[in-house]
Amino acid sequence: MDEVPADLDPTSVVIGNFDGVHLGHRHVLARAREVADERGLTLVAVTFDPHPMAVLRPEHAPTGLTSLESRAELLAAAGADAVLAVPFDRDVASWTPQEFVERVLVTTLHAAAVVVGANFRFGHRAAGDVATLREEGETHGFTAEGIPLDGGPQVWSSTYVRTCLAGGDVAGAAEALGRPYAVRGVVVKGDQRGRELGFPTANVPTSELAAPADGVYAGWLRRLDTGERYPAAISVGTTPTFDGVRERRVESYVLDRTDLELYGVEVEVSFVERLRGMVAFESVEKLVEQMDDDVDRARELLLGTAP
Repeated sequence: MDEVPADLDPTSVVIGNFDGVHLGHRHVLARAREVADERGLTLVAVTFDPHPMAVLRPEHAPTGLTSLESRAELLAAAGADAVLAVPFDRDVASWTPQEFVERVLVTTLHAAAVVVGANFRFGHRAAGDVATLREEGETHGFTAEGIPLDGGPQVWSSTYVRTCLAGGDVAGAAEALGRPYAVRGVVVKGDQRGRELGFPTANVPTSELAAPADGVYAGWLRRLDTGERYPAAISVGTTPTFDGVRERRVESYVLDRTDLELYGVEVEVSFVERLRGMVAFESVEKLVEQMDDDVDRARELLLGTAP
């Protein structure tokens, strides 16, 4: 917070974990953007890093959907002028709702308006809610409003997105996010078995962020250094047909390309549709036959063309 300029103009503030920046989050951001534009305010999104549950109850902490860097990019794309990531620790967790308001909203951000989701809770033991914000606003000179949760019949939430991913339902996750779910990472050298089979893959180890359930997907691989984007058949999981490989990873075969050199390149892999689950094949020949079919289906889904 000490990095925020002391002469910051009055702000419209939106607060939340914003993991995934799904459609529900963007609904709240859209209202905060309206308020900012109507009143000539700077829109600041306040988030927390790490997720509060990682500090308070680490055994129950959810798997993240976005890194802090990706979250900031998505918040900016959704209308935020700036993002304040509050480093969450035991000290911050001990603040009363009033302390949070005074330290973050009043002293640091000069808040003139605050917009949150209707279920927003804050402060020690989650003692504060939207009504608390309104009361504090009357004292400190800012307005506060809670926006009803969006979505239907399923309310959009980060938990819902994680549930979709755990079941391999990347289309459902994309519906809640308003975009395909994606993971990022640096391409590492694998065992090169895909290359030997005629399907060289860009391998990205799964990290602390969520990945879809094991299986094969149609999606896209984008180089973050050049922005180039390629259609891909994507495998998530281990390699059950072969012994010895137990590291879970995301392997992307760029359709009809064997000339790409991606080692050491940071990429984004986005998932459009699940093609099948992960199975062990009785022979390499059967595996290759299935991979040919996976590639054909991915090509038709992504490019609208059959082989």
